[in-house]
Amino acid sequence: MLMDYQKILDEIYDEIQPELMRGKVADYIPALAEVPKGQFAMTVTLEDGRSYSVGESQKRFSIQSISKVFTFTQALHLYSKSLYSRVGVEPSGNPFNSLVQLEYENGIPRNPFINAGALVITDALISHYGDEYKTLETILNFVRSISDNTEITFDPVVAKSEMEHGDRNIALAHLMKSFGNFENDVHSTVMTYFKHCAITMSTEELSRAMLFLAFGGKDPLTGKLFATPSQAKRINAVMLTCGHYDASGEFAYHVGLPAKSGVGGGIVATVPGKMSIAVWSPALNKYGNSHAGTLALERFTTKTGLSIF
Repeated sequence: MLMDYQKILDEIYDEIQPELMRGKVADYIPALAEVPKGQFAMTVTLEDGRSYSVGESQKRFSIQSISKVFTFTQALHLYSKSLYSRVGVEPSGNPFNSLVQLEYENGIPRNPFINAGALVITDALISHYGDEYKTLETILNFVRSISDNTEITFDPVVAKSEMEHGDRNIALAHLMKSFGNFENDVHSTVMTYFKHCAITMSTEELSRAMLFLAFGGKDPLTGKLFATPSQAKRINAVMLTCGHYDASGEFAYHVGLPAKSGVGGGIVATVPGKMSIAVWSPALNKYGNSHAGTLALERFTTKTGLSIF
């Protein structure tokens, strides 16, 4: 019997209301500090394209670190296993912008989802495509293709705000450059990184975009192959172990799905072979992950039994 996903989402929406004002928005990025708390959206997209939503599911928000899933996918396609000489796939156990671990480990970031790792990925893409402008356009075109939506773009106000307060990320890049693990101009590379983090999408668009990773790298609606089955397996694995920074183990324990969060309040998740999910609520917990979004996903896997465990 087919589950009534709309009913389940409606239940979660009602149950989650008392949690929406808990936590705080990412106030260290001035453009995100202005986003009002209390907002919520959630979308589930199935293999045949049917989708179910609650809340403000068509409202776009800054996807932030969710974009790291897309750039990692592109870099893995271009560089294959050689990528791992520059960035690892182990959980960091440290905050997403930590310098300490990077110093100890000779400028090799633990994984592609912490900031240092995502900066190396962006640097690798620029090395391949030749300059930051072509790289950004390629990233945007990739996201437009996987979401089947040509209107996806980034918010220049958010990107500028991040660059003006991006000293730690610039420091991460300079530190990696000192170890020989950064090939391009630091400032232009960091700016490209901030621009792809400033991509804006709704939960409907994000859930659609993640569908290829739920089905072995192939979009079940268009038939386009965006990653090999082996690459999709690896991306999902890194999402499970590293997708929520130093709270990744806790998220896996409570939710049990490959997922990636962003400080804009979004979380994307896959149920391999079944569906993709996106949730958004801008108030964050102490780890920088959406408080209500995390709880909503935990309730979803509990009510449906769709954890991978």
